[in-house]
Amino acid sequence: MVFFQLVIDCADPERLARFWADGLGYELEEPPGHFDTWRDYWQSVGVPEDELGDGDCADSIVDPEGGGPRIWFQQVPEGKVVKNRFHLDIKVGGKREEVPLATRRARVDAEVERLVHAGASVVRVLAEPGMDHYAVAMADPEGNEFDVV
Repeated sequence: MVFFQLVIDCADPERLARFWADGLGYELEEPPGHFDTWRDYWQSVGVPEDELGDGDCADSIVDPEGGGPRIWFQQVPEGKVVKNRFHLDIKVGGKREEVPLATRRARVDAEVERLVHAGASVVRVLAEPGMDHYAVAMADPEGNEFDVV
């Protein structure tokens, strides 16, 4: 078995970690060992103060059930300039063969509204007349695209 973590480049790791923890039902990862905060940990391994920003420097999230991958938000100096080549689908609607389209649409719309209040923005609605599919393309607070399905 291969273990992996998902790494997302960003300008403000703590902000995105909090957004995605909420969006995915994850939790902020506790700092390792005896450290009270991630800031304390990062300082202990020599990360310069000017690279740490404000706050406690929480920059990773974990699945509380232990099934999903760890997600680390890595601070980078450059901003996002092009469309993602990789994105997440947040699946809240239910399976097409088990849940009617109207119900899936209501579930997706409710999640979209919740995520907009958390800082995301709607990019476009993905729906075609006569097609048994409904999703909403969104962007997180730094513009990274994802879909709610």
